[in-house]
Amino acid sequence: MGTKTRISNAERFGRWLGGVWRGYVRQERRVAGWLLSQGLPPGGATVLLWGIKLVVLGMLLYAAFWLALLLLCIAIVAWGLRNGDHDEAEEWAVGEQAEHKNNPGYHPVLYNDAPDSRYVDPRYDDD
Repeated sequence: MGTKTRISNAERFGRWLGGVWRGYVRQERRVAGWLLSQGLPPGGATVLLWGIKLVVLGMLLYAAFWLALLLLCIAIVAWGLRNGDHDEAEEWAVGEQAEHKNNPGYHPVLYNDAPDSRYVDPRYDDD
């Protein structure tokens, strides 16, 4: 039995995410240093960097809003199509015949009805 322990995927992902965050902070410090070397006061560099962060956050929220709205519209349309009344009206079924055809246990043979397209005997299928 080996003494080497294996790291989990969650730990590997956490290490990767930490490395990405450290890289971002390092680049932000480089940009802040460059802005200071260009003559911008330290408060101005901080405000500018925070402004850029807020603009990026606003753009992400804007895109997320429209994506959520699009998904909501798609869900509403799908719900409407699923729950819509798609039953074909049978023009030739009148009176009692029309009523019992919509019952859950209906089968045309039991009622000696005219052939119904919903119940095709596979033995006589012309396909």
